[in-house]
Amino acid sequence: MSGEPRPVRKSLHHTAPSFVEAGEVFFLTVCAEIRGSQDIIAPPTARILLDSARFYHDSGRWWLRLLVLMPDHLHALVALPGQEILTRTVGDWKRYATRKTGLHWQKNFFDHRLRNDESLEQKAQYIRENPVRAGLCTTLDQWPWWTENR
Repeated sequence: MSGEPRPVRKSLHHTAPSFVEAGEVFFLTVCAEIRGSQDIIAPPTARILLDSARFYHDSGRWWLRLLVLMPDHLHALVALPGQEILTRTVGDWKRYATRKTGLHWQKNFFDHRLRNDESLEQKAQYIRENPVRAGLCTTLDQWPWWTENR
């Protein structure tokens, strides 16, 4: 099954309820169109993805807490300022990345709003350990494709 597109999943809405305040942290997973590929961590692509994610942070489109690139997907912890909408912000970033790298993404993405600091640290640890669990490195410091803002 490696290298083949996955079945189309049910489309999820990403509209935050009205009670969700600006600055709430979301756990995101964004997948390459072809699972099992190494497309995301190809050196020129990975550098563009990290640089553009930092640019979105620096320009205030999102507040990037943590981003780890994996061979065929990425995990991130982001918060949005009040004027930004999650679907639009992530969609804009994916379109930019596609134009710059030629990388194709699965339609949509997974998001989960974190509700407390304990959950935030648990998700951050899960994300940090992802390349280690996958056998890509023995410690996160050995993995070149990640960034974190504390």
